[in-house]
Amino acid sequence: DKPARQVCLGREVLDPPLSPAQFALLASLIEAEGAVLSRDDVISTVWPDAAGGVTDQALDALVYRLRERLAELDADHNYIVTVRGHGFRFVERGSR
Repeated sequence: DKPARQVCLGREVLDPPLSPAQFALLASLIEAEGAVLSRDDVISTVWPDAAGGVTDQALDALVYRLRERLAELDADHNYIVTVRGHGFRFVERGSR
């Protein structure tokens, strides 16, 4: 729910809410509709004012934390997949 900045799986709401960076990452991956977002695409979306000042470690830590938060609602599915050498994509449950 982008306007409310809430993440829901089924009827369960993720509480506490995601950080602004986590929410921006998740929203951009969902809006890509299964397409791979490059690391540069993610950085420019999540940190638009960083101008190249975001390290790979900072991005990897953000992805890790978001995966952990989503696992709080559904530990049996990895919603964020790393596409080695390309970036990340969102995979809905039941998709490949």
